[in-house]
Amino acid sequence: MRLSVLALAAAVVGTAVVPAAFGQQRAAEPPAPAPASAPVDGPIVQMFQWPWDSVARECTDFLGPKGYGAVQVSPPQEHVVLPDTGYSWYQDYQPVSYQLQSRRGDREQFAAMVRTCNDAGVQIYVDAVVNHMSAGSGTGSGGTEHQKYDYPGTYADQDFHDCRRDISNYEDKWEVRNCELVGLSDLKTESDYVRSTQIDYLNELVGLGVSGFRVDGSKHMPPEDIGAIFGALNTVPGTGEKPYVFQEVIADSTTTAGEYTGNGDVTEFAYHGRVSEAFANGSPADLRSLPDSMSLPGDQAVVFIDNHDTQRSEPTLTYEDGAVYDLGVAFELAYPYGTPKLISSFAFDDSDAGPPTEADGTTKPASCPDAAWVCEHRRPVIAGMVGFHNAVAGTGLTDWWDDGGGRIAFGREDRGYVVINREGTEMDRSYQTSLPAGTYCDVMTGEVSGGGCTGRTVEVGGNGWFSATVPANSGIALHAAAKIG
Repeated sequence: MRLSVLALAAAVVGTAVVPAAFGQQRAAEPPAPAPASAPVDGPIVQMFQWPWDSVARECTDFLGPKGYGAVQVSPPQEHVVLPDTGYSWYQDYQPVSYQLQSRRGDREQFAAMVRTCNDAGVQIYVDAVVNHMSAGSGTGSGGTEHQKYDYPGTYADQDFHDCRRDISNYEDKWEVRNCELVGLSDLKTESDYVRSTQIDYLNELVGLGVSGFRVDGSKHMPPEDIGAIFGALNTVPGTGEKPYVFQEVIADSTTTAGEYTGNGDVTEFAYHGRVSEAFANGSPADLRSLPDSMSLPGDQAVVFIDNHDTQRSEPTLTYEDGAVYDLGVAFELAYPYGTPKLISSFAFDDSDAGPPTEADGTTKPASCPDAAWVCEHRRPVIAGMVGFHNAVAGTGLTDWWDDGGGRIAFGREDRGYVVINREGTEMDRSYQTSLPAGTYCDVMTGEVSGGGCTGRTVEVGGNGWFSATVPANSGIALHAAAKIG
C-alpha cells in the first residue's frame, strides 16, 4: 500500500498535528529527574539512509577526525519493501521482523560498522521503531512473508491493540497511544511478551556495541512502556554504562515532552521552529534568551535545525538554503542549549523519494562527491563549528551583542566567541570578548594546519577586543583550541 509523505511523516515523527505555538513557557508540572546528557563530547549526526559500509568509512575518514561524537543510523531491522513507490524512504519505518537485514546491509556489515566507528571514537545510536509494525502484507527485506498483525516468529494477532483504525482525535491521549498511525499495526507495548521481544532485539544491538537509541514515535506509547523496555537493557560492552536514550516527542496540548524525561532525553521540536524561523526571516537577535521559550531544560533536550521529517513536512530551513542554513547550524553548535543533532541526507525533489537505489532496491554506497548525497556534515562552516562546540563544552553564554535584527555575536566565557551576520551587507565593527590575547584561526573559513590557519586569522588584543569585517550571510568563530603562535 502507498502512504503519502504527510501520512508517513506522521508515522515517523509520531503525529500529524502541528506542535504548540513556539515560544511557550515551560509547563508548570513537577519536573522529572534529570538524566545525564549525551555521553559524547561531539554532536550527534543523523546519517539518514546511509548504508553500513559507507557509515564505517565516513567514521574513519571524517567524523572521528573532525570530532563528531555519535552517528544516528537508520533502522537496521527487516522492513517492508515497496517497489511500487520507488522504494520510498518511509518503508524503513515499517518493521517486519527484528533480524538485521535492511536495504543498507546485513548483520555482519552492521556489526563491522559499529566496531569501526567505535574504534574511530564515534558512537552508534540506532533509530529504534518499537511502537508498531507494518501497514500491510508482503515480503520483507530479509525474505519474511508477512501479513498485517501476523509476523511469523515475531508477533501474532494478540500482540496488537484492539483499536484497529487510524487516530482521529489527537486530544484523546488514550486514542493517540492505542489506535493506529496511518494504518500501521500498533503493538501492545504494555504486554510482557512484546516487551521481552523488543528487549531481546535491542540487547542484540547493544551486544554488538551500539551505545544508544532514538525512540521513534514516543508520544504514541505511554512513558512507562518505554521505561520498561529501555530501562531493562544491558550495559554497553566495555563501558559499564546503560545505553543513551532520547525520545522523539512532538509536544502538544495533550502530550508534553516533560512526561518522558524520566526515561532519557527528549527531542525539543520547538527549537527547530524557533531557530529555523529566526534564520530564515533574518532575525537571530530574537534568540538571546532562547531557553526561556523552550519546554525543556537544556540538559534534557536534543535539538536540531532540521531532520528527515522537517525537510519534507516543515522545510523552514534545509540544505537547499545554502549559507543561511549553514549559519543556523553554526548557531546550534555555538549556543549553550541542548544536545545538538545534525543531519547528513540525500537530495530529493519528490518528498516520498528514497535514497539512491540499486535495481533490487538496496541502497547505493554513499559518496560525498556524488551530488545525490548532500553530506551537510562536510560543509566547511558546519565541520568547523563541530570543533568549536567541543572546545566550549561546559561554558556559559557571555558577551552577547546584537543589532536588534540579523546580526549577533556572543561568547562562551574564555573558550570561544562567534559572530553571525545574517544581513545582506557586510558588517565592520569591533567586538568585546573574554578570550585571552593572541592569534586565532576563524574555524568558519578554515582550520589549524601546520602551526598556521588554512582560512582567516583574527588578532584578539590584551583587553579581549578584536575588529573584523564580516561579509553578508557569513560569520566568524574563534575558540581556544584554534589559537596559534
